[in-house]
Amino acid sequence: MEPLLPLIQKYPFILAFILGTIPALFWLWFWLKEDRHPEPHKLVTLSFLGGMASVILVLPVQHLILDYTGDSESLLFTVLCATAEELFKFGFVYFIALNRATNDEPEDNMIYLIISALGFVAMENTLYLIEPISKVNFFETIISGNLRFVGASLLHIMASATIGVCMGLSMYKDRVTRYIYLLHGIMFAIVLHASFNLFIMRKTDTNIFLIFGSVWIGIIALLLLFEKVKHIIPNKLTYER
Repeated sequence: MEPLLPLIQKYPFILAFILGTIPALFWLWFWLKEDRHPEPHKLVTLSFLGGMASVILVLPVQHLILDYTGDSESLLFTVLCATAEELFKFGFVYFIALNRATNDEPEDNMIYLIISALGFVAMENTLYLIEPISKVNFFETIISGNLRFVGASLLHIMASATIGVCMGLSMYKDRVTRYIYLLHGIMFAIVLHASFNLFIMRKTDTNIFLIFGSVWIGIIALLLLFEKVKHIIPNKLTYER
């Protein structure tokens, strides 16, 4: 390990990218195998890369929000940052995959949004890990990452999938109803995201227990909703693309 330390300190991004991407790739594999009809590899890759790119673009927006609010722990800052992240994640994957003809099954909406969220997670984790890795503080990097790998990663999946659930449930409804469902999905995702961030700020043992418990309950609920969305039957009388 000793000969590698200078290399790690000089190029911390490489190890950060590997450690930050591995959990995202595991969840990507998990969700893709739940899809009855696999999506085109090109769109899967582009959706993942789009999620990664959204991190780069949302960072300057969050800096502007901080300049506007002046307090990184305020409710307004938390809500605005959560809103920016959810809109950027959704925006990228919408233009990459959601508005295409290949998005032809209710669960496809969830799959693409989860893929985008995982790309976001991979890049966010990478940026988060660069500093501790450059200081060769592996214990902090791997063990005490402020819930990054478990809590925040699952939160992004859950928030984006919430939008996908609403889109899936309304896929065979009329156009206006689909927009209403989408709006509710985005609003609910923002509330979930902002609530999680507010709890993270209060670093107490009780909060940590509640955060982990709530996130895992949310993931179980998400799996149940995924099965429900998969079995939605088209209504040809109201369905409009």
